[in-house]
Amino acid sequence: MSSLPSKRAKLEEGNSAPNEAVSEALELIDACQNDIDALNEKASEEILKVEQKYNKLRKPCYERRSELVKRIPNFWVTAFINHPQVSGILDEEEEECLHALSKLEVEEFEDIKSGYRIHFYFDENPFFENKVLTKEFHLGTGSDENSDCPSSTSTSIQWKEGKNLLKQLLSKPFTNKKKRNSEYKTFFDWFTDNSDPVNDEIAELIKDDLWLNPLQYYLVPDIEVEPEDDDEDNEDNEEEVFDDEDGEGEEDDDDDDK
Repeated sequence: MSSLPSKRAKLEEGNSAPNEAVSEALELIDACQNDIDALNEKASEEILKVEQKYNKLRKPCYERRSELVKRIPNFWVTAFINHPQVSGILDEEEEECLHALSKLEVEEFEDIKSGYRIHFYFDENPFFENKVLTKEFHLGTGSDENSDCPSSTSTSIQWKEGKNLLKQLLSKPFTNKKKRNSEYKTFFDWFTDNSDPVNDEIAELIKDDLWLNPLQYYLVPDIEVEPEDDDEDNEDNEEEVFDDEDGEGEEDDDDDDK
């Protein structure tokens, strides 16, 4: 509930006896605002129930999509590379590793406000032993114990001997490193960093953008190829102009001969 005296306009400062009609109106407006706030809170609860309902309805579609994606080699690594923000944290060695990424899955908690998990499924690869890497976010809005403290956890990566990309990238000369997002240095830096789960922009991009429609990023190169037709038309037009100029020149020569 709002506290009306603290919200009074500065114009009233210095007035020892504010107009009674104005004061009464302000009290009534404050009561209306409290009703609006209560309805907004109820609306949020209803929206949450609808979102939970449709999360269950969407799940079979996501599962069917994941099965179809398996038919396309390097689908997920291509989508990652084509994503304008996510690609900024990928190093060349990490791109090579992500060729083994066979499935991406975002799993929201039953209370969707309280958190979610991002699962990365990998085929056998030369970099680590894990088949699944999971990053889990507890956003501090649920009903569980200690839910008021936002936190995140990451699967411990079981690197194969001599293949720890985190160590290798730290030892790489800075001049040879790809330009990166200023907040996160590399993909695996992001995955293992749980220092600020509330402001994890990469996780939000994966959950709310890349996961919802990865096809738009997989197909980016095909979309960008189309404008080449205009160049061909321009070349044809230029050839026609040259032909006309040549023709005009021949007519002039004929006139001179006459």
